[in-house]
This record gives sequence, C-alpha cells and structure tokens, in this order.
Amino acid sequence: MATATRPDHGAFLAYLAEADREYLLARGTRRRFRANDVVVMEGDPSNHVHVLVSGWVRVSTIVEDGREVLFGLRGPGEVLGDLAAVTGLPRSASVRAIEPCTVFQLTGAEFVDVLQARPAIAIATIKTVAVRLRAAESARIDSAAFDVSRRVAVRLVRLAEEHGRRVPEGVVIEAALSQEDIAGQVGAARRTVARALRVLRERGIIETGRRRILIREPRVLRAFARS
Repeated sequence: MATATRPDHGAFLAYLAEADREYLLARGTRRRFRANDVVVMEGDPSNHVHVLVSGWVRVSTIVEDGREVLFGLRGPGEVLGDLAAVTGLPRSASVRAIEPCTVFQLTGAEFVDVLQARPAIAIATIKTVAVRLRAAESARIDSAAFDVSRRVAVRLVRLAEEHGRRVPEGVVIEAALSQEDIAGQVGAARRTVARALRVLRERGIIETGRRRILIREPRVLRAFARS
C-alpha cells in the first residue's frame, strides 16, 4: 500500500523503509478531509493517530486572550497525534486541513502495538519527536513568524498572479523586491518577514534568491493564504 504523495524529506514516513510503511498503513483506516475540516481538536481526549499521506494541514493553539497562534504546517508523510497516543494526555493543539487531505487513522492502542512490533517504526517516531523538540527551542519566534507568514503568503500569491512566470519547477517571481519591501506591504518588521520566509522555505513551499522567488508549491501556498 503506497502513499498517495511522496513524503517530505525529514517527515515521519521518510524515515521508514517501504516494508515498514506498508505495515503501518495497512493497520490504519483511510479517511479523507475537506479543506477547512478539523482533523484534531485541542483538548479532545481522543488518542487517534493520523498518518498524513496527501494534502497539507495547519497546527495551532488558542492562547489565553483568545488569539489563535499558528505553530506550523504539516505535509505528506507527517504523523499527527502520536504523543497523545503514547502519553494518554489530551490533544495539545488543533489540526485543520488547508486543502483536501487523506490520512490513515489508527487508534492509540493500534499505534502502540505497531511500535512494539516494529522497532524501526518506534525509532522513526523518536526521530520525529526529536526534530520537533529541536524546533521548539525557537517556538516563540516561529509562532510570531507563522502569523506573519500567512500575510506573506497572500502577498506572494498576488505577486505570482501579477508578475509570475510558469517554469517546470513552479512559478518564478523576478522583481527587485526586498524583504523590506515585503515587510512594508504586509505591515510587519523586516526581521519577522525574514523568519516567515524561512518557515516557507523550510517546508519546501518557496525558494528564494537574489531578486528572485520561486514558488515550488503554488497550490499549497494558495491554500495556506486562504486558511
């Protein structure tokens, strides 16, 4: 049973050999979500694990003053809800689809059984958690950057529509547009915009160069801008 989309480099499924991927997904139930559907609700006591095989989702939490803080984006190959399955604690964040998504869903008990039966899958889970912990070191900065990154995404979509040129790798924007220019257009500090662009680069959505921005995933960028 192959995944619908090749997993992102560094995603959970990317750490697994094909046989282990098939073993894991064969024990799950395929589910589909529409754009804007809630996949996981913060505070929910359920412990289902979702292995994302196509589409993109946004992970967020609600802070004390009622604002939503966006933690990050997850793409094909990512695992959602693994910590709740292992710890038995309520969900610590909400996950919402930004475009149609397909997941393989396992109960917490099924997921733990898989970890015990296949050490390679357990090690992949540990690697995934380690990557998240490392990213959490700059969580405060990145949470602010993610809020700005939505505004940056809207601006990039508009620039692509107005000035973009289709190339085999995606859509390229060639303009004398600095980070200061983008910051002024979206109403944010240049440093925050730089971090927002880094977030989009790290997810493989865009690629930046001197006077050039390549949108590698136009569909994902548009969906994120609308989310």
